[in-house]
Amino acid sequence: MKKNQLLLFSLFLSGLASAQVSFTTQSIGTNYSDRGIVDMNGDHLDDVISVSGNTVQIFYQNANGTFTEANISTPTANHTASWSLAAADYDDNGLTDLLYGGGQGVTFMKAMDSNPGDNIPIDGFVEDSGTEYVFSQRSNFVDINNDGHLDAFVCHDVEPNVYYINDGNGNFTFNQGGLGDYASGGHYGSVWVDFDNDRDVDMFIAKCGGESARRDNEMHVNNGDGTFTEIGASLGLEDDMSTWSSAWADYDNDGDMDAWVGASTLGQGFHRLMRNNGNGTFTDVISGSGLEGFTDTNIENQTYDFDNDGNTDIISSGSILYGNGDMTFTIQGGAPFNGGFGDLNNDGFIDVMGFGSMRINNGNSNNWIKFYTVGVESNSQGIGARVEILSDSGTQIRDVRSGEGFGNISTLNTHFGLGTDDTVESVTVYWPSGIIEVFEGLAVNEAHVLEEGAGALGLNDTRVENLILYPNPTTDFLNISTEINFEEPIFTVFDITGRRVMHSKLVGSQIDVSALPAGNYVLRIINNGRRLDRKAVKTQKFTKR
Repeated sequence: MKKNQLLLFSLFLSGLASAQVSFTTQSIGTNYSDRGIVDMNGDHLDDVISVSGNTVQIFYQNANGTFTEANISTPTANHTASWSLAAADYDDNGLTDLLYGGGQGVTFMKAMDSNPGDNIPIDGFVEDSGTEYVFSQRSNFVDINNDGHLDAFVCHDVEPNVYYINDGNGNFTFNQGGLGDYASGGHYGSVWVDFDNDRDVDMFIAKCGGESARRDNEMHVNNGDGTFTEIGASLGLEDDMSTWSSAWADYDNDGDMDAWVGASTLGQGFHRLMRNNGNGTFTDVISGSGLEGFTDTNIENQTYDFDNDGNTDIISSGSILYGNGDMTFTIQGGAPFNGGFGDLNNDGFIDVMGFGSMRINNGNSNNWIKFYTVGVESNSQGIGARVEILSDSGTQIRDVRSGEGFGNISTLNTHFGLGTDDTVESVTVYWPSGIIEVFEGLAVNEAHVLEEGAGALGLNDTRVENLILYPNPTTDFLNISTEINFEEPIFTVFDITGRRVMHSKLVGSQIDVSALPAGNYVLRIINNGRRLDRKAVKTQKFTKR
């Protein structure tokens, strides 16, 4: 669904197409490791962050487009962010905390405000370094056990991976194993992504180094009960290429997440463009994609819609690979190298921070919409939520993630390009808590707060008469009779508050609801795990006695 675009400047290189957007370099004066872009003080504006072993330097973005610099002394970190930085509000105090991933271990820096009435949003950090040896690579914040509290995950380069479970008060318990157990490691780039549209987050690990088996990429599917199963080979995602990171987005706008797996060394595999077939498998479609001749390698790969045309793009090794919405791409060289990504002037276009400078996206005439997810029953920043918009051109999806690419931190806000579409019909949020909400009437070219509990429950607008449930009321089993030809459907049962209480693939035509308490419920069935439009979702009410 490529839109006509305003080309701001022309850049012609051998074999490359003309540029879609341009960037202006602005120095900002970071003093330390400039690890990225993230809202630190809870005002939803992306800030610039630079860290050292005893200082956090923040450039707070102001509403008028200026920045206010703050250099905050911290207790000396036992482990610096030499390999990765992750950020999220893991203690739910409204301020963003940090995780430093170093070569010997992990340090948490908890942001504090000792005087909330003053004008200093963060005046200190509390340091907590683990005693465990961890050769850290990519780190993430994510609710691993889905209890509403953010946990931390860290790839381990030379041992099985580690993760830290949050007790609900911002205190972590160390765990090792169960989420990437190759004995000598090789775990580099983790991305938490709902690849199978079952509304819980799974994890892909890009792997590198050593023998062939050590380089096998992995997909850990969420079993919905706090456990995970590695199934990369059966999905077609296992490959012993050398890669440090992958970029996941819906590149063909068909309602599920595809993957760009970027090779870091072409001598051990080539870049892979993996189309999600929607049936539990992936296919490498780089042949014919326009990227067959793209041989540049890098450790960082990320994805955003840089030109706001409604198609997600890939940034890799100093090039933007502009998506055409159909798994084909147009290459623009001369782009910024990867760093942290976010909106540094609140204009709805994605900017870059790295190597001591901001690269400001000069934009074009395309429309956009931006969201700040605020969890209530879910974690406070809505990390792990799926945000879905419907406009004239179709449906777009984003997952809210902390920790993409390899080493930097990027915005927790969700951005959508709209091309020439000047309205958004609806915005649906699938919260980690299981609540589904629909927001309507949101203006384009603006940023909006999506707070859990403030939208309309997205359950009753797709009720169909040809979906019959019996017996209804029921005590143990719910039988399904329908004229609809479902293919590998997924079902979800919600209580009357909109909370998810059951969720699984639908096998046959009967569901065991014997474990549910007595009450009224809604059954939702999605064909092939996809919600391409309202007609793709079938719901019906039933009563459990």
